[in-house]
Amino acid sequence: MAKRNSEHISLSDALKAFIEENRLQPGMDKMNVRDAWKQLMGSGINNYTSDVQLKGDTLYVSLTSSVLREELSYGKQKILTMINEELGKELVKKLVLR
Repeated sequence: MAKRNSEHISLSDALKAFIEENRLQPGMDKMNVRDAWKQLMGSGINNYTSDVQLKGDTLYVSLTSSVLREELSYGKQKILTMINEELGKELVKKLVLR
């Protein structure tokens, strides 16, 4: 059974410690990138988005519209900058539109 800690810590600090201790940060990053994509792109693009995956430092986005894929390919660097700003860290270095 785990020992109780007599000092008081905030809930956010306890959750951060739990995530670090159990090495859950890569999974949390994947979820955060997915949420950032949905929030930044809006419902118009999300209607044509079938899958968003983060593998390493590459973000793979599957789109159902070839026209939209072509349009988004012109602004890849801007999309990467927006996503990394939303996440607060340089997590995504490459964007692949499928």
